[in-house]
Amino acid sequence: MVKALIVTGFGINCEEEMAAAYRLAGTEAVILHLNELFQERDSIHNYDILNFPGGFSFGDDIGSAKVLANKFKFKKMLSGKLFIDEIAQFLADGKYIIGVCNGFQALVKMGLLPNISGTFEQEVTLTRNDSGKFEDRWVHCLITANNPTPFLNDSEISGMDLPVRHGEGKLIIRDEEIKNAILDKKLNVLTYADKDNNPTADYPANPNGSELNCAGLCDPSGQVFGLMPHPEAYLSLYNHPNREKKRRETPGISEDGEGLAVFKNIVEKIENR
Repeated sequence: MVKALIVTGFGINCEEEMAAAYRLAGTEAVILHLNELFQERDSIHNYDILNFPGGFSFGDDIGSAKVLANKFKFKKMLSGKLFIDEIAQFLADGKYIIGVCNGFQALVKMGLLPNISGTFEQEVTLTRNDSGKFEDRWVHCLITANNPTPFLNDSEISGMDLPVRHGEGKLIIRDEEIKNAILDKKLNVLTYADKDNNPTADYPANPNGSELNCAGLCDPSGQVFGLMPHPEAYLSLYNHPNREKKRRETPGISEDGEGLAVFKNIVEKIENR
């Protein structure tokens, strides 16, 4: 059976929802405090998917997830190994990583996304929303066709409604070279869209003002995926604020929430590998 590891601790607070997503996707989910990994009481190598959930790690005191990212990059484990080196080996073994909201911020600041250079050098950042406030509501996102990540490989789904809950979700790209590489490699896998299903930079459909209208990125391998909206918060149609309207407009609509597809996709990919 596929095994998903969901890390928690230091202000992460969406671990239960993410574990529920994997269990609904039909696989095993284990929640583990990061100190258990740093003390090597368990290993990420015992799992197929490494998950960084949302939350407010270290209170986001000096930029969302910056302290957490530095802990991952520079923290020595009990044996003296660096945790980032364990992550590099995890990816070299063909395994998968997802980060949501605060987890996405950590992946970006660790250099795992978009990782054009392949050296875990930070190439983009996520910073304060253009609105200057915390955004807590639903948005619509488009999925980039023919993108490289199996988290979003369902050809029947071109977009999804998802909730956002963040104050620092604006993607800023270091330079034009990185931006062009993101576009050429189709790494901008999820974009904010308006009511007419077009990518948009306009508020409020775009809640933060991200460059490329970006809601989610993957790396060139497709193994690492991060997004600001919360797919683990839309596991059932009952989660959606307009569920009855959706039922009226689409008779026979699935009772699954659209966010559940993200987790089902990756579980199916690993099972069929």
